Formats: sequence, C-alpha cells, structure tokens
Amino acid sequence: MDKHLTPIDGTAGARRHFRYFDYVMAAFVAILLLSNLIGAAKLATLGGFTFGAGIMFFPISYVIGDILTEVYGYANARRCVWAGFAALLFMAFMSWVVVALPPAAGWDGQAAYESVFGSTWRIVAASVIAFWAGEFVNSFVLAKMKILTQGKHLWSRTIGSTVFGQAVDSAIFYPIAFLGIWSTEQVLTVMVVNWGLKVLWEVLLTPATYAVVGWLKAREGVEVFDQGTDFSPFAKAEAV
Repeated sequence: MDKHLTPIDGTAGARRHFRYFDYVMAAFVAILLLSNLIGAAKLATLGGFTFGAGIMFFPISYVIGDILTEVYGYANARRCVWAGFAALLFMAFMSWVVVALPPAAGWDGQAAYESVFGSTWRIVAASVIAFWAGEFVNSFVLAKMKILTQGKHLWSRTIGSTVFGQAVDSAIFYPIAFLGIWSTEQVLTVMVVNWGLKVLWEVLLTPATYAVVGWLKAREGVEVFDQGTDFSPFAKAEAV
C-alpha cells in the first residue's frame, strides 16, 4: 500500500465523495452496453480459434470493474453493477420495442435491423444474468483478496478475480444463449476459449490497470479495504 494514501474501510468509502467515480462508472456502463449490443451473437475465427466477437471489448468492463473495486471498494462497485444491470434491461426493452414497431411504407431496412438488434429472449436473459453473477463474483473475490494480501500484489487479485468472475459469466451465458442452437461442441469450445481469452486480456492489460489504479488512488487520496463491508448484492446502497 502506498504510504501516502489514507487507509479507510469499505463503509467509509461508500459514504465518501470521490472526484472521478462517476466517470469510471460511466465508462463501465458504456463498454458493457456496446459490447453486448454489437458483439454478443457473432462467432468469429482468428488463427484457428473460434470465439464470440464480443470478447474483443467486453473484458474491458471487467478490468474497469476491478478498478472500481480496488479504488472505490465493493459497495461502490456494487452500485455500478446494479447500474449496468438496469442499463442492460433498458437496452433489451428498447431494442424489443423498436424492432417490433411496424416499418414505414417503402422502408426496406427491417430485415437488417432485426438481424442486428433483434436478439432472442435467450441471448438477452443470458447476457443480463451472466453479467450480474459474474461481476459480483469478480468484485467479491477481488475485495477479499485485497484484505488477504494487505493491499499488495495488485496483479494477483485482478487476475484471480477475473479467473472466477469470467468463469461464472461464461458458464452461464453460452449454455443459456446458444445450447440447442449451436452444437454442444461449439458451445463448450466457445465457452472455454472465451474464458481463456478473457483471462488473457486481463493479464495483457495488467500494466494499464496498474497505471489507472495508481493515477486514481493518487488523486482520490485513500486506500479502501472492505473490512466490515456487507457483501450481499442486495445490501442497501450508500450515497457517494
């Protein structure tokens, strides 16, 4: 832990006003929505590996989730997960309404629009459930590991939390979304490969994570440890 930072517990962190928290939360929700909207249903192949196209950007939301928990504590990260959850639900509802609206006479883009934005209920449900469960596991593991490591070895908890969080995310999303549509072999292959790629992304982005975490902590001036924190996803939110 940086000796210039003031250690505080998770309860104090949840009640503290942070200068950059809102910006980090906005980035988290934006990347979450775009990666689910644009890349979730497309299969791509590079170098002989088949993977879901959303893997290119979706893991960045987990990196930001790590940053949120590391810098601002579990309680504030929990608020962001719920904000992302609500945003995903609204995106799904808006997509359903817009796709269902009767097209104007002479407009021939309905089929293309449906192919892009007309996700099935399975994909929507899989995205929302997998995100919710995976992000809470990710944040919980990171917060607990921070206490165990006494704030040292950031790389161990960002990678370790991703191993568990992304495993839960992938294990929920792909079977719910595609089992019976893709072959079982495809589902298992993409699920395992995507999990591995997500963890690899976390490893590759570790230097960037260190830089962002260090920059934010220096400006916020505190080191949050989630001692005494209520880790229930449904605990009452504290004002920031």
